[in-house]
Amino acid sequence: MALVTNIVAADEDEAEAVAMSDRPMEEWTGIEARDIDAAKLATLHCLLSEDDFQEALYAYEPILALYDEGVLVVRIPDHIVEKLTLLDEEGLERVGEELAASEEFELAGWPVEEVQAFVVDLSDVARVAESQGQAMLAWMRAVNA
Repeated sequence: MALVTNIVAADEDEAEAVAMSDRPMEEWTGIEARDIDAAKLATLHCLLSEDDFQEALYAYEPILALYDEGVLVVRIPDHIVEKLTLLDEEGLERVGEELAASEEFELAGWPVEEVQAFVVDLSDVARVAESQGQAMLAWMRAVNA
């Protein structure tokens, strides 16, 4: 079982519409990534904050779940969105390197360059969300590999 994840900038009151969408990134500004789950987001969260892993993981509890469709929606905390917007190119590269070296990403076999590109793309979505006063929502759907 694989996981398809769309991370989008959307108004908080659009969370249900995001959950109901088949591909949110086609309707909102965002990115698509495979196998990005709450644990991987929490790992990034820990790199960007002083929160411990369990604290960070709790922040990624679903705000909406459509179990029949295999869809979960989580909200990326505002302080993490802000941290992503504040990083310059060098900072994003460094965070990507550290994230690639984490157990979550190493076990999934992500090459460093892909993790760095993911962090840069996330930063771009964070900038859109912040500039428009929106939240960052991660839509996750389990699919057959």
